Amino acid sequence: MTTSIAASDLTDALVAVARDAGRVIMAVYGAPAVREKPDRTPVTDADEAAEAVIVAALARLTPAIPIVAEERMARGIRPAIDAGPFWLVDPLDGTREFLNRNGEFTVNIALIERGRPVAGIVYVPAKGSLYGGDERGAFREDDGALRRSIRVRIPPAAGVTVMASRSHNNPETQAFVQTLRVAAYAEAGSSLKFCVIAEGAADVYPRLGRTMEWDTAAGHAVLAAAGGSVATVAGAPLTYGKPDFVNPSFVARG
Repeated sequence: MTTSIAASDLTDALVAVARDAGRVIMAVYGAPAVREKPDRTPVTDADEAAEAVIVAALARLTPAIPIVAEERMARGIRPAIDAGPFWLVDPLDGTREFLNRNGEFTVNIALIERGRPVAGIVYVPAKGSLYGGDERGAFREDDGALRRSIRVRIPPAAGVTVMASRSHNNPETQAFVQTLRVAAYAEAGSSLKFCVIAEGAADVYPRLGRTMEWDTAAGHAVLAAAGGSVATVAGAPLTYGKPDFVNPSFVARG
């Protein structure tokens, strides 16, 4: 299965889709209904409403491309992806950050081809910041401002700036960080960490713990388009379309 639409054209269409999903999320930001999924992670009415917006838009945009979306998967809706392209959607990445009202939650949409993310959007609705990436490169687009290109940086001689998960830091991650020459250390929620590296404000994000493919694909797409990489701890490229959609531990770098 292939798509006749260029990844770059899809990226431009996804900007509007992500912003529409963000408006749905922000409409219930103050008082979302929340419950616990079978895996003991939280889900809100914002997750489900935003996913419905995204899935409907993608189905219109590319009806032949299957959609793997977090909340649909939780309900047992698992499309066959075979060897063709497919979408990975996390409608509200960072649900804990959403519930804590710290603004560090994102809308993630990525197109996967041959195991790698070729186009992706990460939208931060509480901040009005949107990041995108495809074969043309990576960009940032803020509310009321022009789109600008972004690029990873060469790490400073003084050492790297490390991004770590605000909600999922662990001893394994801390041990990995000890192997680096660190000049600064910062925490953030959701896939925003990939984007901070992509725009040259940090250098490395180690995640030594469980994540799902929809958590990382859009941020991975943005970072790769900005000149960065995401690899397993052993150094192999992080790929997508695994049978269980579970990622191994990985390190994202500028």
